[in-house]
Formats: sequence, C-alpha cells, structure tokens
Amino acid sequence: MHKRIDHIVVRVKDLDASIHDYTTKLGMRVSKGPDDIPALGMRRALLPMGDSGQFIELAEPLGDGGAIGRALERRGEGLHLVALAVDDLAAAVAQMKANGAELIEAGSQVFVHPRDGHGVMYQLVERK
Repeated sequence: MHKRIDHIVVRVKDLDASIHDYTTKLGMRVSKGPDDIPALGMRRALLPMGDSGQFIELAEPLGDGGAIGRALERRGEGLHLVALAVDDLAAAVAQMKANGAELIEAGSQVFVHPRDGHGVMYQLVERK
C-alpha cells in the first residue's frame, strides 16, 4: 500500500532563519519558495532530498497560523507530519478505515490522526 516517504513537513517559527540554517549548516538547497499559501495559513519552502522527488517542507504560520500555528504554539518547532506516497488513495483510505484507523479528511487531503501514529501525523499522498 505505501510506496515510500513522499515528504516531511517541519514547522518553524521563522522561515527565513530556518532556510539559512538548512542551507548553510545542513548543506541543503531550496528548490521552491518561500511561498505564501494563505489557504493553508502558512509560508513554506521546499528542499529536495536527492533526485527521487522526496523533499522537506519548512512551514511557518501565516496570519492567524492555521494548523501550523496551532501546533507551533502547543508543541514548538519540529516534525509536523510525514507524508506517505500511495498508489491508490481511495484504496488506501478504505483499507485503513477497515483496519480501524482514524482518518482526517480535509477536502482532497487525507491524514492519519496522530493517536494512531503514536504521536506522528501522517498524510496520504497519491503518487503513480
């Protein structure tokens, strides 16, 4: 059902400072951003991991903060979610529901509740 880790989202207080640290200290590069994503209440930058399409997304709250802002207030900076690539999103959702997983469906996005991930929120992303 799961093909690989697609991407990881890290919530940060200051996107520009985080980009500086990831690029200078960790030797990574920014492939996209920083971009404001008002619909998700965040500002983000993408840092690719090799050539396979995997990436790290740094996310800073924008405006009232949305989910990133709420999590940052409660838990501070750190891992926000791990996105898992699946071949067929509908089939993965059906199987997980049948297995008793608590899913959060927000429009076209599907997340596994952190209670079922032992403190880690997972997102399911269809990748053919």
